[in-house]
Amino acid sequence: MRRRDLLKAALTLPVLPWLVAPTFTAATQAAGRLGVLRSRVRPGQPGWPTVAQWDQLKKTVGGRLQALRSPFEACTPNDPACQQALAQINNPYYLGDEAALTQTSGWVDAWTSRPSAYAVAAESTGDVVAAVNFARDHHLRLVVKGGGHSYQGTSDAPDSLLIWTRHMNRVDLHDAFVPQACEGIQEPLPAVTVQAGAMWIDAYDAVTTRTGRYVQGGGCNTVGVAGLVQSGGFGSFSKNFGSASGGLLEAEVVTADGKVRVVNAKQDPELFWAIKGGGGGSLGVVTRLTLRTHALPDTFGAVFGEIQADSDEAYRALMAQVIGFYRDALFNPHWGEQLVFHRDNTLRLSMVFQGLSQQQAEQTWAPFLDWVRARKAYRFKDEARVIVLPARHFWDAEFFRAHAPSLIVSDDRPGAPRDHVLWAGDQGQVGQFIHGYRSAWLPQSLLRADRQGALVDALFAATRHWGTSLHFNKGLAGAPADALERSRDTAMNPASLDAFALAIIAGEGDPAFPGMPGAKPDLAEARAEAARIDQSMDALLQAAPGAGSYVSESNYFERDWQTSFWGTNYPRLAAAKQRYDPEGLFFVRHGVGSEGWSDDGFTRLPRT
Repeated sequence: MRRRDLLKAALTLPVLPWLVAPTFTAATQAAGRLGVLRSRVRPGQPGWPTVAQWDQLKKTVGGRLQALRSPFEACTPNDPACQQALAQINNPYYLGDEAALTQTSGWVDAWTSRPSAYAVAAESTGDVVAAVNFARDHHLRLVVKGGGHSYQGTSDAPDSLLIWTRHMNRVDLHDAFVPQACEGIQEPLPAVTVQAGAMWIDAYDAVTTRTGRYVQGGGCNTVGVAGLVQSGGFGSFSKNFGSASGGLLEAEVVTADGKVRVVNAKQDPELFWAIKGGGGGSLGVVTRLTLRTHALPDTFGAVFGEIQADSDEAYRALMAQVIGFYRDALFNPHWGEQLVFHRDNTLRLSMVFQGLSQQQAEQTWAPFLDWVRARKAYRFKDEARVIVLPARHFWDAEFFRAHAPSLIVSDDRPGAPRDHVLWAGDQGQVGQFIHGYRSAWLPQSLLRADRQGALVDALFAATRHWGTSLHFNKGLAGAPADALERSRDTAMNPASLDAFALAIIAGEGDPAFPGMPGAKPDLAEARAEAARIDQSMDALLQAAPGAGSYVSESNYFERDWQTSFWGTNYPRLAAAKQRYDPEGLFFVRHGVGSEGWSDDGFTRLPRT
């Protein structure tokens, strides 16, 4: 895991039930009288499709219907599937290639990774249409998975039908793309079209390594393109290029009626807006996306290091110094990623930059590092260092194999694409079992000279309970005006535009898929860690009460999640949901319109 107008949101919250719940309740009552809306069915219940009906679906999708079984379901030393899974448990590419597995194995007292009953391994939009129609007609719980990177467990559900888009991974480049029906309205732009099953490494390899341009995507190579864009989407360089959703020009979406819609600013503009940050799996199945590309900076680089303070007083002073340094020198489009404040009074530097030379980056950091070195209260556990490389090589696996092999981990399976690598720093996320996860957008007002003290006090108090990281690239304050404008025209919580950072406080354990042999998670310790994580975030929020949270990186148990995730945008999102999915076919827990369902998405809730 090393890896939103608040006043308006607060005023909106009390009326949300009146804006949203009656809409869905009215639809539920009307549809219920027509016999088309009801709770979903499970295997063995009346209404579950017959063998003949499943066979017909299989025929419709060209044989690409699979009955799913976890490789750990009956794990023995003689079971080759189980032994392969155990050998590849730390390989995110393997996990993504298994329809029955997910990139996160579960969350204590929240959810556990369990496969769907069946999956359509879609290879075309027609396969997706067939699966959507089948699920709707048979009242099935429907799940959509591309990359499978869901901390909240939204990309799997037992007893469901999975639309698995992994094999839809084509990437196409455009020199001058104009969305449908937008000729004469929008200027042609360089762009890339990516199918829903592609990962960001696929996009980066095609756009940057091979072509020398840039597309704003995610920081983790194995995250799915479609899921990240639908959640808003931040990457290491978002402080310059904005959110991934802000770069969306057009998308193909299969809606609950089985219709294939090409959506953009002209065609179905409300659905287009809603999928830009409204959360994946709630509004339809996105099958392809077209994103603008940008001129590539000359350089990308990073600054690493770790500083130990010898006392609480010295640590607080270090916090104050680095926050002031960030405000004066790093609060601009060049800098992203994070500072990590540990409980043991250490500060880890894990920053990236774009468009600067080695000398410029070193000169930027010199005042802060000189301040540290001039004081006996500090020592470098890991000496600060600046790394710079030509930007075209940032996702170039062969370049890293030759020059910095320790920074990457390759997919070591026979025949694996050579570009399929993982940042070594992301290895701890693979298969993780989450103990707790909290995030909060910190407003840029906290960087004012008269507020920095309050921020430092809250940071220090938070670290007495748990480590705290500030992800500067996941708050868009300080970004250029054009990037802010593109990101403003999305469904993300508007507080993200005023935030200088997203604070993340989280903890996890080793993979714990059901049935895995070996040691089981220490649930008591996991719950104790979760409590400390909550205490840490509660302390930090003393400086930012009511701060919103990023939907993709947030608390499973988030209270007032509509306002936390989407702020003042939620009523508009709810209206889009009602327009395009009035029967509630698409469901994710704490997703748009989920108020009308039980947490597992199977049971309709009575009107309150």
